[in-house]
Amino acid sequence: MKDHNKTPAVVNWTGYLAMTMLLILPIAVLTVRSGAWQEGLLLYAISCLGAALLLLVSIVMLVLPRFGHWRKAISMRAIIMLPGALLLLSLAGGSGDYPPIHDITTDIDDPPIFTVAPKQRSAGANSLELDSEVMSQQQQAYADIQTIVSEAAIDEVFDRAVQVATNLGWDIYHQDRNTGVIEAVDTTRIMGFKDDVMIRVRSNAQGTLLDLRSSSRVGVSDLGANAKRIRAFVQAFNQ
Repeated sequence: MKDHNKTPAVVNWTGYLAMTMLLILPIAVLTVRSGAWQEGLLLYAISCLGAALLLLVSIVMLVLPRFGHWRKAISMRAIIMLPGALLLLSLAGGSGDYPPIHDITTDIDDPPIFTVAPKQRSAGANSLELDSEVMSQQQQAYADIQTIVSEAAIDEVFDRAVQVATNLGWDIYHQDRNTGVIEAVDTTRIMGFKDDVMIRVRSNAQGTLLDLRSSSRVGVSDLGANAKRIRAFVQAFNQ
């Protein structure tokens, strides 16, 4: 005769492991923010994948008749697995078909050149050198990202660019009205990744031209983050 008062070990262990996966999440975030981003992302992936697998195991147990008496206990433990599993789904759904690049600009023919950013980046950061292969991949993936052309005076465009960057939460660490250059850093909310952004303002016969360049300090692919940042700026500027 089964003892229905005693929860099966497999049910308890899924709960213990689920709690462990949940506790790893903040540790992973803190590890990334401390600078050990590769190790932190590995912990993050382990936590999310582990939670998803445990949730799958729990679902199997819920449909098996032999665990019918402990369905409430299984469901309570499955709730602990949801955050990690949902994060994994969001990562999978948001990965998209992005090229393995992390440096995006509105002007692929004459990209803005960072002047102060190299001093802000660590020795192990991504290079700020651009090559034709990166530009080709950008053109194919983000053909909509183009130079902003304005009829406003160059000083007005410069001031507007500073205001928009500030409103977007970018930390401006360099601006030079004479050269029309603004450099800033944008920090992601959770992981604390830092991406350098440059705004270049100049004029020609068309009017005042505003170009942007957004470059991740670490990582191979930015999963579209830099393009998204530039689009957000363009939208805010045009409003």
